[in-house]
Amino acid sequence: MTVTGPSFLALQVRDTERAADFYETQLGLRRAPQAPPGAVVFMTEPIAFAVREPLPGVDLDSTPRPGLGVALWMSSDAVQQLHDGLASRGTPILRAPEQGPFGLNFTFADPDGYAVTVHEQAPAR
Repeated sequence: MTVTGPSFLALQVRDTERAADFYETQLGLRRAPQAPPGAVVFMTEPIAFAVREPLPGVDLDSTPRPGLGVALWMSSDAVQQLHDGLASRGTPILRAPEQGPFGLNFTFADPDGYAVTVHEQAPAR
């Protein structure tokens, strides 16, 4: 038996439509044509990404910041432009753009408080 790695990632959110709208309008993600009930799935690669209603027993209001301890990174072909747009619209920037091992990157907080880092896409090989 072999596990090959992550194949799906979903954030549990307070308001699915509000979160989906943020990722769609602010980051430019496109919704997949189908999703399970209570979730919005995006057409992302190489790993599918979704926002969904919390599972039973999950209380997002009882934690200081959802996802604390998890590093969520997404790639972009326009990191600085995305940062500037998010900042100008009032999205909390947790870490300003800086060069790192994965190119230019920055971290913002989404509407539910998840820390999301965006980095430059790797050049085509």
